[in-house]
Amino acid sequence: MTHIILITLIGALISIIIGSIWYSDKTPMGQLHMQVLGFDKLSKEQQQQLIEEAKPHMWKSFLGQFILSGLTAFFIALVSVQGSQNGETMGMIAGYSVLAWLCFMVPIIGSNIIWGNIDRKIAFKKFIFDILANLVTIGLVLVIAYLFVK
Repeated sequence: MTHIILITLIGALISIIIGSIWYSDKTPMGQLHMQVLGFDKLSKEQQQQLIEEAKPHMWKSFLGQFILSGLTAFFIALVSVQGSQNGETMGMIAGYSVLAWLCFMVPIIGSNIIWGNIDRKIAFKKFIFDILANLVTIGLVLVIAYLFVK
């Protein structure tokens, strides 16, 4: 149980770090994300004002994201620890995690983009960037899990 808790906590933290880098304004993914939010249409002063208004509440967003990411990491941790105890290879465990991504995360992200208020010119690119962010996170959590269960 300790391994599951540690993998979950480390995985959630890794997810926050990846998301912060992935969606930073220095990356193509972050620039597209700012475009989706309409941030790119604002003046520098308006952008700065929104940033200052958001700062006091950012901890809530990060806490919420940490909890949501922790659920994904928990699934990977549980499958990894229990699977390895039952003789499954890490390849099989990775396969389960990738299938969970493909069958659950990808459709949900796609639905959010289809039904969200996203410019159709950039919707597909946003979809690709978002599903890849999740896949990269899952891959790194699997690496952490492997280090615990090998």
